[in-house]
Amino acid sequence: MNNSVWTNDVQMPTFGRLEQDLKTDVLVVGGGLAGILCAHRLAREGVDYALLEADRICCGVSRNTTAKITSQHGCIYAKILRMFGPAKARKYYEANEEAIQAYYQLSQSIPCDFEWKDNYIYSKESNHDLNAEIAALSHLGIPVEFTKNIQFRFSVEGAIRFRKQAQFNPLKLAAGLAKDLRIYEHTAAREFSEHTVITDYCKITVSKIIIATHFPILNKHGSYFLKMYQQRSYVLALENAAQVDGMFLDAAENGLSFRNYGDLLLLGGGGHRTGKKGGGWAELERFTRIYYPGAREVCRCATQDCMTLDGIPYIGQYSKRTPDLYVATGFNKWGMTSAMVSAMILVDLVQGRENPWTQVFSPSRSILRGQLLNNAFEATVNLLTPTKPRCTHMGCALKWNPIEHSWDCPCHGSRFNEKGNLLDNPAANGLP
Repeated sequence: MNNSVWTNDVQMPTFGRLEQDLKTDVLVVGGGLAGILCAHRLAREGVDYALLEADRICCGVSRNTTAKITSQHGCIYAKILRMFGPAKARKYYEANEEAIQAYYQLSQSIPCDFEWKDNYIYSKESNHDLNAEIAALSHLGIPVEFTKNIQFRFSVEGAIRFRKQAQFNPLKLAAGLAKDLRIYEHTAAREFSEHTVITDYCKITVSKIIIATHFPILNKHGSYFLKMYQQRSYVLALENAAQVDGMFLDAAENGLSFRNYGDLLLLGGGGHRTGKKGGGWAELERFTRIYYPGAREVCRCATQDCMTLDGIPYIGQYSKRTPDLYVATGFNKWGMTSAMVSAMILVDLVQGRENPWTQVFSPSRSILRGQLLNNAFEATVNLLTPTKPRCTHMGCALKWNPIEHSWDCPCHGSRFNEKGNLLDNPAANGLP
């Protein structure tokens, strides 16, 4: 039953492998939702492009999301206001709100179970963080409401409500978009030079490259191995559980999230840094037994997210030294709006157009944040740990995950199954 709820009634289109040399203006590497949205917008604007996917489109993180389309990313605005000031905080909001509208427009021609829903950030114990967030939102002129009228089976002190946010089935949308795109599956990009990409079967000559591979696969530029770590989280799809009128997330770190899909309740949580111990599915199972004793598990899935130093994604030029190389990564558990924001920004940049949100999401912004030391410490400790097996990405010692039966990297989040086959990047190869 380890499967995504989104795959139940979706047949993804299939594409052949690229086996002959190709020349194109823009190459998108990575066939998750972000890559597909980039390709769709490039095609719509008449740009010569191609998309490479090493496996099957949307076979990774995109199929395991809870698929909330919202600009309310936890208590993020107080943090952005404090670190970057009101202008960038407001632009972050505007970019994500425009992403919601872009999804709505696509849903008018591609049936994808799009529904307008209010989004809530709730607190079970204290409203301190909520009050700080409300103050920041009010300062920024962002409409917000505080409410205590939350009908849960456990007590809630209060919640912040964003009206007219949305939810959908991401694979239905991806399937509808992808069928008309120039996509090559089972075609891994192995080597990169300035304007050339080498696969196992051919050479691709390009003008611009967009890396949309979840965790960036090029180490020599951008220092993403220091700027990010990965976090796993878990979802149960429950039958005969409560209907919740909206989308909900605990303000506390690693709290629970709720939303409905049809008559199913999607319960998320149990998160932890990849390669570390955490609540996992057992935490969700305990919660279900207490609060939804009559519920039945229909399916379950796990996913992982790239977490940045400051809570804002890295979208834009891959590094200051790579003018024709671009990236979309670090979505911090908010991959739906971040994928659309990535497409809007990157399709402008590869065509030489200015975009009003470039500076907010710039991958070259300051890395002098507290999380940098934690990331460096984890990498150093695991590089010096004298055990095998070792991650094929940068050589960190892998940790056995007895729950998911996988070898996980605590440094950068690569994962391998029991046989050593690669499950999650940034590693590009399985274990020897």
